[in-house]
Amino acid sequence: MKNNKNSKRQDRPRKTAPAPRERYANNREQNARGMMQEEQQVPVNENLVEGRNAVIEAIKTGKSIEYILISSGSTTGSINEVIKLAKENKIVIKEVDKKKLDLMSQSHSHQGVIAMTTPYKYCEVNDILELAAERGEDPFIIILDEIEDPHNFGAIIRTAETCGAHGIVIPKRRNVGVTPVVYKSSAGAVDHMKIAKVTNINTYIDSIKEQGIWVYGAHMEGQGFCYETDLTGKIALVIGSEGRGLAKHTKEKCDGLVKIPMVGEISSLNASVAGGILMYEVLKQRLTKGNK
Repeated sequence: MKNNKNSKRQDRPRKTAPAPRERYANNREQNARGMMQEEQQVPVNENLVEGRNAVIEAIKTGKSIEYILISSGSTTGSINEVIKLAKENKIVIKEVDKKKLDLMSQSHSHQGVIAMTTPYKYCEVNDILELAAERGEDPFIIILDEIEDPHNFGAIIRTAETCGAHGIVIPKRRNVGVTPVVYKSSAGAVDHMKIAKVTNINTYIDSIKEQGIWVYGAHMEGQGFCYETDLTGKIALVIGSEGRGLAKHTKEKCDGLVKIPMVGEISSLNASVAGGILMYEVLKQRLTKGNK
């Protein structure tokens, strides 16, 4: 699992294939502008966990829960598992009218259960590198450049966790945080993933490049396809926003830009889908080349 390569970035040339003529696309959804309404900027309560499976996962992972609200009369299916786990962990359960849950819900899919938790604790960026070191693995970091859709963010967290990423870094501004919708969309993966906030993404990219980490951005005009690019070793993937893609300066900071092949009529992919394809490409290369 340990990397036998010298840690200096210049010791290993990176192979990036020339751009072929086929049509392709990645997570930049510039042609889909106007097809989706902007997420309404309304205050959110980041301390809620909604839905039966999400609450069950929160309890099992030891997330600090103040109390759980359950719709009066709900005693079927997995709701019994919620009640059982809550009692075992001495968590207060309150029965309330379903209308109250409807008013509180931000995901609009609470399934009769909402847990009130303590605020999500973001980690420090160094914690991500320390986790990689503890596992004896090359760092694998996901950097998000202004992802605004909570469903996309949640899906990215879920995929990142399954692909073995050590952490996710997001900007403090113009990026959705860990909200109830994000938590539910991640299927509880939030509790297994380190997430850090930074003031400036480009400054952060500079700092990890100095530590020998290669940074690749997802872009439809990338120099080569992801499967033709060496994504082993110390890697950070940058995924751009749903509508604008990667910012100009962020693109310039990347060591290279990679793209995803596409042969259909649609010229773009959802940010979380594109991110998932790239993350699994990193995992595949690590497994097939014995480089974890």
